[in-house]
Amino acid sequence: MSLTEDFLSRAYARLRIDHCGTNSIRTRMRRDVMPSVTVDELDFNYEMSYAVAPLGKLALCTVQEGTIADNTFHGVKDSYGPGDIAVLAPPTQPYSGRVCGARYNVMMMDTHLLNQVADVEPTGAPVRLTSHRPHSPAAASQLKHLIAHLRDQVLCDPILCEEPLIVSASGQMLAASVLAAFPHSARIDADAQDRNDAHTLTLRRALAYIDDHAEEPITVADIAAAAHVTVRALQYAFRRHLDSTPTAHLRWVRLANAHRELQAADPGTGVTVTGIAARWGFHQPSRFAAAYRVAYGVLPSRTLHT
Repeated sequence: MSLTEDFLSRAYARLRIDHCGTNSIRTRMRRDVMPSVTVDELDFNYEMSYAVAPLGKLALCTVQEGTIADNTFHGVKDSYGPGDIAVLAPPTQPYSGRVCGARYNVMMMDTHLLNQVADVEPTGAPVRLTSHRPHSPAAASQLKHLIAHLRDQVLCDPILCEEPLIVSASGQMLAASVLAAFPHSARIDADAQDRNDAHTLTLRRALAYIDDHAEEPITVADIAAAAHVTVRALQYAFRRHLDSTPTAHLRWVRLANAHRELQAADPGTGVTVTGIAARWGFHQPSRFAAAYRVAYGVLPSRTLHT
């Protein structure tokens, strides 16, 4: 048990665990990592109580088997069973509870990712989740599928984890999915000043910045700063003038760059569609192929070999 406690203390924060139950103890732990995000797979066949110091990160628990019982933090005490996904505790609060013969995963994410994708300023108050459970089963299901995809298709692939755009896009997609699944504190309505700033000059500055930096892991906050407006004003400008979003336009520009690279590439040199897609931030080959076909009428493999 000392090894388990040591691993968990190093992986999370200072904690204390106690266990009881079967003499045949099985402990399985695995961690997959990329910058700002980790996913741990944990499997204990015994009952274990825990008390954890504040993590400083957002921690989401998804239970596959067994029960996480009496998970407690300030004002909240809840238990989670198979299929449940929930916040273990706010980043600044300690928590405690019991693992009852459970197999589960814990996704931990740096909280700055939430501010990157929310309509708030980088220097503003951190975005907070205002409930520890998702607002609907459908939202919970979508988030669980995304976490599983990142774990199985991105985090376990050292090549993808070395691509800056893949890392950036994955972290932002995860943060956006968390905000879509949980009630939160971010204000999304543009105020009068934001609407005044959402003019065509703002849009031109933003479009130029995206064109010049599409190969870099830029965020919506970076684009807003380059356009000299707030994030909300930037979002409003894209909605007003393009009926789109900065993120969607950035994705389109990256798709266009991948298209040009496929046209210019020589397949005889070992260049692949997957490699070019990954370089431009597309980590799901099937989705890249579908988006490419919608935009250009053919599959990317056809463009590469023409």
